[in-house]
Amino acid sequence: MEAKAQLNYVRISPRKVQIVCNLIRGKSVAQATAILMNLPKAASEHMLKLLKSAASNAENNHQMDPEKLYVSETFANPGPIIKRIQPRAQGRAYRINKRTSHITIVVKER
Repeated sequence: MEAKAQLNYVRISPRKVQIVCNLIRGKSVAQATAILMNLPKAASEHMLKLLKSAASNAENNHQMDPEKLYVSETFANPGPIIKRIQPRAQGRAYRINKRTSHITIVVKER
């Protein structure tokens, strides 16, 4: 049995989110929460909110024991890219890609 939580269209690069995903994968929910609360990364705020949601889904929708939960899967897929233009010298324009992510956390019971 597993419980899932997904956050779509987050305005942060999936490459930056993947670093945080790798830190909490396989850890217990309590341990992952502690890691995310003390991590100075921009993605940790989104991940913490998502982890709490996944744990609540497990407890309320699937009647799992919150003490036995662990993060079985977590990943960040790229979402749509917002394209912007930066004016440069001599009439040129450089493209700026503002990347988005779809973040997923899956928790299971040990």
